[in-house]
Amino acid sequence: MKSQRFIALGLIAYGAWYVLYQYVLIDAIFLDEAIVHSLVLGSEWVLGLLGEEMAAGPASVWRSRIGIIGSQGALTIGAACDGLVLFALFTAFVLAFPGRWRRKIWFVPAGIAALHAANLTRVVALTWVHRYHPGALAFNHDYTFTVLVYGVVFGLWYLWVEKLA
Repeated sequence: MKSQRFIALGLIAYGAWYVLYQYVLIDAIFLDEAIVHSLVLGSEWVLGLLGEEMAAGPASVWRSRIGIIGSQGALTIGAACDGLVLFALFTAFVLAFPGRWRRKIWFVPAGIAALHAANLTRVVALTWVHRYHPGALAFNHDYTFTVLVYGVVFGLWYLWVEKLA
């Protein structure tokens, strides 16, 4: 019975997210743009700490391109890579799974922050790969870092189920 409740609540939460995103948020792209912009700025900051000289980005309110000087072009971070869908999926899982609401209230934002940090790490690494090993970019984007970021999602879910719920 608990598993049926979890599945039903999870599907309802994800369905609500899908409708909200497809019919409201997708046209008001502010949220995607803000997340992508924060990924660009955070990645540039980390890469600067690592000694990389960053290519100047365009002077605009929201930035979606990042590159190291010497790279052939820059990377563009699209809405599909900003992590927003993972935030929603993670949140739906935690909210649907039985557990104390006091813990959910802090664990959901902490988990979203951890997922954003993992995605920022992914962008830093892909920018570095693009500069120094451009032939490996597609593979690492499509496989290596997808597995790693989803590993963080599953790790957070495991932490919730086994230790906090």
